[in-house]
Amino acid sequence: MLRIDPASAEPPFAQLHDQILTQVADGTLTPGDRLPTVRRLAGDLGIAPNTVARAYRELEADGVLEGRGRAGTFVKSTVTAGKTAPAVASARAAAMRYAEATRSLGLAPAEALALVRQALGT
Repeated sequence: MLRIDPASAEPPFAQLHDQILTQVADGTLTPGDRLPTVRRLAGDLGIAPNTVARAYRELEADGVLEGRGRAGTFVKSTVTAGKTAPAVASARAAAMRYAEATRSLGLAPAEALALVRQALGT
């Protein structure tokens, strides 16, 4: 079940993105599964339709979901359930969580980037 935590520092679209990504990775959502329509999911979660649409668009760009016009949005058939979702999608989700954490700690963007460069050894 998808949920949005209104008290979270993470934006709702990012929460939704990460939850869908996790469900694909752990096999809860399998290739070919149809996701709720943007309007239906937005209504169920109490968020704006554009928020759901943004999460779906990013997951499509990451190669996790595919839109089939009026038929709806589906988990892409080339995604392997039970394995890590595409690396770019996972890295983007981790980067968003890191950015939120460093903002909440009061670090300047330059400081946060310096820490990442240090961790990467660059």
